Amino acid sequence: MSEEKASVWQGFKAFLMRGNVVDLAVAVVIGAAFTNIVNSVVKGIINPLIGAVGTKNLDSYSACLKGRCTGTGDSATGVRILWGSVLGATLTFVITAAVVYFLMVLPMSKYLAKMEARRKAKEGTQEIIELTELEVLKEIRDELVAQRGSGHSER
Repeated sequence: MSEEKASVWQGFKAFLMRGNVVDLAVAVVIGAAFTNIVNSVVKGIINPLIGAVGTKNLDSYSACLKGRCTGTGDSATGVRILWGSVLGATLTFVITAAVVYFLMVLPMSKYLAKMEARRKAKEGTQEIIELTELEVLKEIRDELVAQRGSGHSER
């Protein structure tokens, strides 16, 4: 049993030490911090801009689906649809996705494309060099064969 526990522990330790797990953990922590920034932008900038037309708090936008909506909390009556909360969450998502795409994904894909182009260019140059060396070696061989052939006929 102790060997089995040691094996399980070693497997767990190997799992934790994999690069993917550490990268994922770092991404989650950075994502959580980034979410706070985006939420602050939405609450501090976007909501007041929308508030110029209505109220600053998007959560207060709602529609009554059934009956008359009165009161708040447990004393509320009617069926209230809180579409302002959905709008706020949607804005947060769109802003987060835009920032991630334009500041992380797009530059990284351009960088990777550049690196791939450089790699292909190096491979192409290497192939040309190899072909040129091969052609030179063939010419040397042909010259040696020609010299041997002419040397034998003179005797």
